[in-house]
Amino acid sequence: MDLKGIVDKAKDALQSNPDLIEKGGDMIDKATGNKYASQVDKAQDAARKAVGAPEKK
Repeated sequence: MDLKGIVDKAKDALQSNPDLIEKGGDMIDKATGNKYASQVDKAQDAARKAVGAPEKK
């Protein structure tokens, strides 16, 4: 499988289960003691937009 195939699979997984984006950000926040919470939130928003996942409620 080429890189494009891997990226497409990741996009499909995140579109069908956007909670993974939130869970990943929560793990980063926990590991960093929320030191970078605002940057993590921005990255989560960008990831949702990039894969076409619904926005956080």
